[in-house]
Amino acid sequence: MNIDRAVMAFAGLMVLASVALTYFISPWWLLLTVFVGLNLVQASFTGFCPAAMLFARLGFKSGCAFK
Repeated sequence: MNIDRAVMAFAGLMVLASVALTYFISPWWLLLTVFVGLNLVQASFTGFCPAAMLFARLGFKSGCAFK
């Protein structure tokens, strides 16, 4: 798995976790979904993604997500 796919998987898991937490715990957990969405949008414009930097430090290879 490369960094691009790891970031997409992580973002997807965070959204699913947020939906589950919203359903079972509190509607305030939707703020996590908002944060993930805003982070994805800003990363698409700036190229800065903290999750990608973390995955790079963990040893994931960089690559194109849509080969």
